[in-house]
Amino acid sequence: MMPGAVITGSGLYTPKNAISNEELVASFNAWVDLYNAEHAEAIALGECEQKMHSSVEFIEKASGIKSRFVIDKDGILDPTRMVPNIPERSNESPSVMCEISCAAAHQALEQARINVDEIDMVIVAASNMQRAYPAMAIEVQAALGATGFAFDMNVACSSATFGIQQASDAVRSGSARKVLMVNPEICTGHLNFRDRDSHFIFGDVATAVVVESSTEVTQGIGWDIVDSRLQTLFSNNIRNNFGFLNRADAAGVNSIDKLFVQEGRKVFKEVCPAVAAQITEQLAKLRIAPDDLKRIWLHQANQNMNDLIARKVFGRAPSEAEAPKILDQYANTSSAGSIIAFHQHSQDLKGGDLAVLCSFGAGYSIGSLVLRRR
Repeated sequence: MMPGAVITGSGLYTPKNAISNEELVASFNAWVDLYNAEHAEAIALGECEQKMHSSVEFIEKASGIKSRFVIDKDGILDPTRMVPNIPERSNESPSVMCEISCAAAHQALEQARINVDEIDMVIVAASNMQRAYPAMAIEVQAALGATGFAFDMNVACSSATFGIQQASDAVRSGSARKVLMVNPEICTGHLNFRDRDSHFIFGDVATAVVVESSTEVTQGIGWDIVDSRLQTLFSNNIRNNFGFLNRADAAGVNSIDKLFVQEGRKVFKEVCPAVAAQITEQLAKLRIAPDDLKRIWLHQANQNMNDLIARKVFGRAPSEAEAPKILDQYANTSSAGSIIAFHQHSQDLKGGDLAVLCSFGAGYSIGSLVLRRR
């Protein structure tokens, strides 16, 4: 019989710096005033549009976000810069992504009660990698002292659930026994802080998950991965065109499409029904009634989206305990969001309890995992 796959540990690295909505709005509005003053003549002639102020009320109504953690605060809040200040490091020093990955990984390994030398596969799954090569995963593997093999993968905001699927497949097939899957998300690096509709969306964080073969895990420890379902649907409504070919066309260098861009209303209308349908069909196939779920950990991108999806899945408005949120404190942390919710809101569940871990995002991509507490 093929062994099962078990999540035995999770970890979370949270940067020390946080930016409140009030601070972010003050910085954005200061930049707006500078821009409008500099372009006053062109605005009066109708040659360019006047920029509009943002507000705390607008941000919280649109997203549910109240604050976010960031690798660098000063660079983002400087209205003459509005980009995080993250100095480059020498090739001989651990990269910033490696550093935060290891911090989250050590927590996950400690929770799983295993030594790093037992890990024989490392996946770094994130929406944006710091470089093309060598793979971030290989650097993390070396920094931790793990053996075996490692690779990077990117499915944007679904990278974590897709990564857990890869880890699950590996331990079930026998190509690995214990897998470390890490999500270093420095989302502020690709966020346009001068875009009123999105300047508040992202924060920085790193998460990690350990997945083991059920043959390696004592009964009563961890979460069985009962089922996983992945889906991708092509869409341009969330996009980032940054890449190594940018230098081949000077006309596009530093244009706004080289940062995060989205058609938010279209995303809402298209993604929410698709996510709810995927989870509902998955549960029906497994003959699990929605009320049998004790918890659903959703991708933390937008509270309005999560409220709608959770209502469709449960067939009613769920309690905060059933659909916990971390979005208000962390903002959107891409693939890491649902893992943060899992990490912070899973310890109270009991053996036999069923739950769903789900992420969705650019692509479009949707990953949903049905988990059972052992």
